[in-house]
Amino acid sequence: MTTVLQAQGLGKKYGRRWALSDCTLEVPAGRVVGLVGPNGAGKSTLLNLSVGMLTPTRGTIEVLGAPAGTNQQAKIGFVAQDTPTYARLNVADHLRLGARLNPAWDDAVAQQRIRHLGLDPKQRAGRLSGGQRAQLALTLGIAKRPELLILDEPVASLDPLARREFLQDLMEAVAEQELSVVLSSHLVSDVERSCDYLVVLVESRVQVSGEIDTLLATHYRLVGPRRDEKSLPAGQHVISASHTDRQSTFLIRTDQPILDPAWTVSQLNLEDLVLAYMGRSASPQENSRPVLEVQR
Repeated sequence: MTTVLQAQGLGKKYGRRWALSDCTLEVPAGRVVGLVGPNGAGKSTLLNLSVGMLTPTRGTIEVLGAPAGTNQQAKIGFVAQDTPTYARLNVADHLRLGARLNPAWDDAVAQQRIRHLGLDPKQRAGRLSGGQRAQLALTLGIAKRPELLILDEPVASLDPLARREFLQDLMEAVAEQELSVVLSSHLVSDVERSCDYLVVLVESRVQVSGEIDTLLATHYRLVGPRRDEKSLPAGQHVISASHTDRQSTFLIRTDQPILDPAWTVSQLNLEDLVLAYMGRSASPQENSRPVLEVQR
């Protein structure tokens, strides 16, 4: 299987409002994918459609080779944005519930993680800190031994230390279990720390997707005398442009050498790249397909 998630013309409507529309996306297997976009881009709706918690209004979505929501729940781990746990159940109750609901449950993994985290099995979830609840939810997702782990901004409300610990534990689990992961986040630093593949979603449409190393190696900032972007070589695709009276600054993508000596050339960091694509228009005519898609 080369993809773990594939959407084609996917849309979800609530009343008169489209929360997601005309979304086309492929998520490769064996990757830790960072799904990034502004609030309202449709990230959470997409992930809830992926796990079968919502049904599409139009279009299709397949997960692990089958339509979403059709008998793959045992193969998918999901940690929602509010890292849901049952406040009145204690930690041990959560593990027993996980064992009962998941046929591939790995109790040794669950118990080891609880000990490693220093959680008291008798402690009620409602009395745990936000970081501890997030770690408990991650434990439940990992111990079911999924093929795909989906995380919807699980660290958004955590302090920096708890966030770092959560992501470190996630990376250890990925290495041990060879998971495919989709991690939604509005924090580029989290994506940079934990992901090797990037998807930028703006107004339901994929603006860019690809291996992070490849994307960083093919995006540049050009600064030089003012000129029209139409004068740039055909192989230099402009992502954004700004001008003063005498100077132009372009963010471009290209896999060709930049030979014009008039330019001062620098590469982008991940935050620059993400912000450049988030600032682009997501009009249907211009972006019915990803602006850039790179896979190796």
